[in-house]
Amino acid sequence: MKAFKESQYLKHAQYGYGVVTESDTERTTIDFETHGKKKFVTSMIQVELVDGDPPKAARGSRRKKAAKTHAAEPAAVA
Repeated sequence: MKAFKESQYLKHAQYGYGVVTESDTERTTIDFETHGKKKFVTSMIQVELVDGDPPKAARGSRRKKAAKTHAAEPAAVA
């Protein structure tokens, strides 16, 4: 069987939608939206090609740390 193109969007009956990350005549790696990366034997994989582009991966957002505040030093009494 012929290898899949990288970044090709497809649907697997058990794992759902995914994007091909690596593929050759023997093995194919697919990164699924809800199940992560899975490897398959290329000649045995049963997938359905999906038209269109895959959805963009959500970017992680980090909260900024609060700036440390120094307590005001007491004024010296003269």
